[in-house]
Amino acid sequence: MEPLFGVVLGLILAVASAAHDSCTCATNKWAMCAQDGPGNCTCRLAGSDRPVDCSTLTSKCFLMKAEMTPLKEKRLWRPPHGMSDSDGIYNPDCEDSGAFKARQCNQSSTCWCVNTAGVRRTEKGGRSLSCRELVRTRWIYLELTHKRSSDAFDAPDVAKALRQLLESRYKLHPKYIAAIKYDPPLIQIRLDQSKKPRWDVDIADVAYYFEKDVNNDSVFHSNSKLTVSVNGDALAIEKLWIYYVDEKPPEFCMRQLAAGISAVVTVVVLTAGVGIAVLLLLRWLRTRTYNKFECKEMREIKAPSLE
Repeated sequence: MEPLFGVVLGLILAVASAAHDSCTCATNKWAMCAQDGPGNCTCRLAGSDRPVDCSTLTSKCFLMKAEMTPLKEKRLWRPPHGMSDSDGIYNPDCEDSGAFKARQCNQSSTCWCVNTAGVRRTEKGGRSLSCRELVRTRWIYLELTHKRSSDAFDAPDVAKALRQLLESRYKLHPKYIAAIKYDPPLIQIRLDQSKKPRWDVDIADVAYYFEKDVNNDSVFHSNSKLTVSVNGDALAIEKLWIYYVDEKPPEFCMRQLAAGISAVVTVVVLTAGVGIAVLLLLRWLRTRTYNKFECKEMREIKAPSLE
């Protein structure tokens, strides 16, 4: 009887262990998951009590907050890249929907306005800074280079492989992939999303997940290294640049432009002023020389003859 009891107990423990292992979030390795019932696995975001939908990508705002929140696990925690106050990783304020709040502030009471991708779009100011709206990032340009190989890939094959990657790994609807251009070794991808239904992933989230994958810091629970295959040959990505284009121009660019125009106007005015001053000086010198010469001639004419 005892051997039979041991076998049954072993089976129960094996099933429980398998259930525990399966209780993970495939799309977010920072999610804390727990089995709260038979066949029911609940995952919540690290550092908060928000539930995580593991069937799709987690919003970039929630991901950044999770990155800046120490995990209560048996390992040392270090914020990625050690950034605390920069235009990259910071501890953001998020809406319940996962969207960034229009105004972000750090612990030193420095605030700035961001777009829907969480990228700063104004100069930094104090707590009195007002951000009237969260401006949408409509376009995202991804520029990447790959390691050179003896034979360049065909452009259609590269575009097809990257489209499949964006659709399958990042769950991006194909209608948001506006263009893919390949000029070896440079690859350019344009994502276009003027409006986003609630059920579609945001292109900003896709860009963030992709950036993490390229930097070998995948957000996916499997933490598998990103591999892109073009007709069976590996496309080894080396560098990645991301550019965000909002529906409205960033405000600090206009200030810089105004400052630049003012500087140019000042230089032109000063140059013109110096030029006019030089011309007046030359005219005065020429007039003075002419007057001296004329007076000399008049004196010679009026001088009495000795004969």
